Amino acid sequence: MEAFVLNLVSIALEIYSYLIIGYVLLSWFPNARESFIGQLLGKIVEPYISIFRRFIPPIGGVLDLSPIIAIFALRFISAGLIAVLVYIFDLF
Repeated sequence: MEAFVLNLVSIALEIYSYLIIGYVLLSWFPNARESFIGQLLGKIVEPYISIFRRFIPPIGGVLDLSPIIAIFALRFISAGLIAVLVYIFDLF
């Protein structure tokens, strides 16, 4: 059961990082963020990315690095959370 929880958390965080990447890729296409998928991804991803946009201004007013930093932070959070779950459940 504990391994199931660990895998579930790992997969959920991996999917969320792919959603962030998909949201960033939508910005490359005109009017893609206004589509149904773009709006759905925006509602899911934008609250997390907006945390980083408060502290990281766009470079030259155009290049937004906050999604990249958000993915790195998500990876660190994922690794830390998995380490805590492994310690709690004493899996390995």
